[in-house]
Amino acid sequence: MSTVAPVAGTVTFEELLERARAGRLGPDPGTLRVAVAFVTRQAVRHDGQGTGYRNEVLSLRLSGAVGSCAVEPGALPDAAIDDCVGADVARLLDHPLPAVRVAALDAYLMHVGPHTPENGARPFPLPAGTSLEKSRARAGAVVELLDLPPGATVLVVGVVNSLLEALRSRGLRSVPCDLKGGVTEWGEEVVTDALGAAGRCDALLVSGMTLSNGTFEPLRRHALTHDKQLVMFAQTGSAVLPRFLGHGVSAVCAEPYPFFWLDAGAGTLHRYCLDEADRRPGGGR
Repeated sequence: MSTVAPVAGTVTFEELLERARAGRLGPDPGTLRVAVAFVTRQAVRHDGQGTGYRNEVLSLRLSGAVGSCAVEPGALPDAAIDDCVGADVARLLDHPLPAVRVAALDAYLMHVGPHTPENGARPFPLPAGTSLEKSRARAGAVVELLDLPPGATVLVVGVVNSLLEALRSRGLRSVPCDLKGGVTEWGEEVVTDALGAAGRCDALLVSGMTLSNGTFEPLRRHALTHDKQLVMFAQTGSAVLPRFLGHGVSAVCAEPYPFFWLDAGAGTLHRYCLDEADRRPGGGR
């Protein structure tokens, strides 16, 4: 089902960027312009939970596609919006800010290869509900992509309480990791060195935000080298990460804008998985 397969020979995110710049993945990006650029800021604290969090996401609209990249709250300069709106995609793929490059590549790849069954996406309906109900439904959709026995340990990069709950419900252990550190809702230590913790984990469950902070490539190489499952949950780079299926990434739960936390109505996630033959050692992982 992995029709939006990795481009032959692509082994790094930077190489994928370079192919897009050269027009090897679709139309010349110099001929396409971003019509709308916007930032979505959100703060949340679910009922019954003692901790909350904030999200900040840069999004770029290219024709009917929207590409997004999450950033640390407050890290994105206001001038970035002015840089993006009306700019051609080629210039944004070469922008000095990683978040702009990721959002531009996401918009471009969404434009040339949207999340459709023809492109390998398997739709997963997300029911209407409260933010917590929708968060838990998404977590279930993500964790289902892991093929592990009870008792296995999963590195979770980008701490989301609902994902940790979903792993527990399947009898899986987790090592929560986030650059900010701290503790989870249940008082568990949040490690800050993802690659350092990966060696003691059986599989990796990783946020798409790693594309923009430089931690995706080391984790992808670790999964590839050690033949571990790497499942990505992707609001950031939802159209980018399926391109790495078979090149270290085993599955992607793609969630393009608008995200589940923006509205109480029903929505759709898009899941990508390697075929069974490709999951076996030596099968194109």
